[in-house]
Amino acid sequence: MSTVTRRALGKFLREIREGAGKSLLSAGLAVETSKHTVARLEDGIPTRMITAQIEGLLDLYGVTSTVRSEALELWSEVREQAKVSKLQGGSKGFWQAYADQFASHFPHYLRLEAAADRVTTHQLVLVHGLLQTSDYRRTLARIDYPDLSNVDVERRVELTERRQDRLSTSGFRFDAFLSEAALRHPVGGPMVMAEQLRWLAQLGTRPNVGIRVVPFGPSHRGLTIGSFTLLEFPRLTSGLREPPVVYLEGALGALYHEQTDIIAQYREAIDALRAVALTEDNTRGLVLTVAKEYAA
Repeated sequence: MSTVTRRALGKFLREIREGAGKSLLSAGLAVETSKHTVARLEDGIPTRMITAQIEGLLDLYGVTSTVRSEALELWSEVREQAKVSKLQGGSKGFWQAYADQFASHFPHYLRLEAAADRVTTHQLVLVHGLLQTSDYRRTLARIDYPDLSNVDVERRVELTERRQDRLSTSGFRFDAFLSEAALRHPVGGPMVMAEQLRWLAQLGTRPNVGIRVVPFGPSHRGLTIGSFTLLEFPRLTSGLREPPVVYLEGALGALYHEQTDIIAQYREAIDALRAVALTEDNTRGLVLTVAKEYAA
């Protein structure tokens, strides 16, 4: 939750600064820090700034008393959450123990996933990480790194399993649109896929998990917009709501989109996917049928 609040504060302060026509450099000079520190603050990244510096920025920006109170309330919330996190053993997420097992861009996504209360994903080729079985994950690890040690393969599997605890968290909702191609690619071979598909069918019965297959045949927006994950966040105690984020993962990096117009395009794509996807019940039927084909 602290990450979400920090990002909300950062976005708020950036909008205020830009509205006041101030540069990052002038903001940093005004509170005796670097422009890079101010940029980190606005990006929602923990910094060593103190309350007096936040107040100094608000003075520089010439904000109204209402805006000032709102910003300081958010800042107070960030500080209180940081204290709680420290008492609980630090602010690092569980994934830090596996830092040598994933790309440098992935921790940011894991923080967002841990803070989100709703995740919607569209996958053209592979099953999403929150839905993968251990053997499916092992296969993917070996595809990318055929010489990876057994120990490191198992650490990657363990990281995936710990991520999946999110599906059991109260108030969390996960919706997945899977292309039929994700069912037909025999990742790991027939037995691995049979187990994976049976697991999908089981997960789909949970009240907070929705899995719908987009069948071969109809043309739809998902074909052109590609695979993506939309993350949405709970309302903050201050009353503000953190803006949603679209995550796009590539072989060599990732992109994060927060712009309102871009988010709207992905919401339209989700509506289009709903229109062509099988119902959850029909999805379960297809998934189990394909699982039997693999097991035959």
